[in-house]
Amino acid sequence: MTKPKNLLIIMSDEHSPKALGCYGSEIVKTPNLDGLAARGTLFKSAYCASPVCIPARAAFAAGKYIHQIGYWDNADAYDGRIPSWHHRLRERGHDVVSIGKLHFRAPDEDHGFSEEIIPMHIIEGKGDLMGLVRSELPVRKGAYKMAHYAGPGESSYTFYDREITSRAQVWLREAAKRESDKPWVLFVSLVAPHFPLTAPPEHYYHYFNQNLPLPKLYDKRDRPNHPYLVDYRNSFNYDDYFEGDAVKRAVAGYYGLCSFLDENIGKILRSLEDAGLADDTRVMYTSDHGDNLGTRGLWGKSTMFEETAGVPLIMAGPDIPKAQVVTTPVSHIDAYPTVLDAMGNGETDLRDGYPGYSLFNIAQGEVPDRNVLVEYHGMGSTTGAFMIRHGKYKYINYAGYPAQLFDLEQDPEELHDLAADPRHADALEACRQRLYLICDPEEVDRQAKARQRELLQENGGREAVIARGDLGFTPVPGSATVFD
Repeated sequence: MTKPKNLLIIMSDEHSPKALGCYGSEIVKTPNLDGLAARGTLFKSAYCASPVCIPARAAFAAGKYIHQIGYWDNADAYDGRIPSWHHRLRERGHDVVSIGKLHFRAPDEDHGFSEEIIPMHIIEGKGDLMGLVRSELPVRKGAYKMAHYAGPGESSYTFYDREITSRAQVWLREAAKRESDKPWVLFVSLVAPHFPLTAPPEHYYHYFNQNLPLPKLYDKRDRPNHPYLVDYRNSFNYDDYFEGDAVKRAVAGYYGLCSFLDENIGKILRSLEDAGLADDTRVMYTSDHGDNLGTRGLWGKSTMFEETAGVPLIMAGPDIPKAQVVTTPVSHIDAYPTVLDAMGNGETDLRDGYPGYSLFNIAQGEVPDRNVLVEYHGMGSTTGAFMIRHGKYKYINYAGYPAQLFDLEQDPEELHDLAADPRHADALEACRQRLYLICDPEEVDRQAKARQRELLQENGGREAVIARGDLGFTPVPGSATVFD
């Protein structure tokens, strides 16, 4: 049994694993996260449960896949109805506190935390209703914001992150003064590098003043034309607004926000040290999902490529191997048993029916006999998407569209889809069978769309939600809500 210790979980928003030094980036500077990885374990093949905020965060909390819990999209947020690790630990006397973005449904619900400090939840308890429209996809009128706001400066998001960081520093200093016979969990959730791609100048110009390469497969002649990607690109038509140096400004803004995020994480980790808590506290860093950042002409999330479905995941502290890289695929659903283990909780009743494995065990060499799953049922898609890792292969199944297959050993940048290659027919079928051991994609797609039709009807139907408009990004607590 893992010895009970405090646990500090730091989650960012939309941080691609391609944008950290410790994950191999030669451009992005993340010295604090690199240092955390050097004194801990880095999980090289980590995945979110869904590449969009609300389902990803619901799965991280509840410890189950999206099709098991039913929080399908950005209009169907976690409401505390299904017990989370927050609930389980609070019930057992642990202090379980959140600071920052949660993206749950409403502030007056019980999400399981002892306290929610400056939480961000979805707008009006409804979120992105336009994402409920899954046929004849509407064009997003707020798509101009991706290019429009890219550049140097401050945004409501950078101000919010500064406040989250400040509150975390205060909480840790005060925690050192408390006396308790049970370890605590502090969940600090920052919003960088989520767009708007407005980065503090000292970070922005560090990148803008370089000769940054264009995103991978950005040239229109090179972009893949799989129908799922065409659907997304036509609905979230971000790239229509990228003229002149806008691509460079966006990439510099995103990279600058990654360094800004790293700066804030450094402040939090130094506060942990200064408070004398480092020897009694484990640290986990991850992000809710990644970001396309212009690759293949795509911006935002919602795809199954490594840039978006992959996430950084680093753990450090007592009982965690130092300077280790784990290649075994892992998932955010593994957070649930990991957090229980960190608190020294071994109750089997709390784990029955949960598909996750403890990251402590995987870090020590355990290789679970399973395939991790990523699924998507939200905005910009007409069909459910399901991804598994099976050995060296990534398999993507679309309900109604052709499947995709990538060999991540030979093709880590996912440039060559092997699904139609007869030489890989056996691998394609083996992957399909492994996916069906987890779920039936067509049946899950039907369930998701049935729930979405129900919510669409409750909110006035297709024309009403389209008329309501597009937010672009969720406003921070206390700021105005402006639809486009």
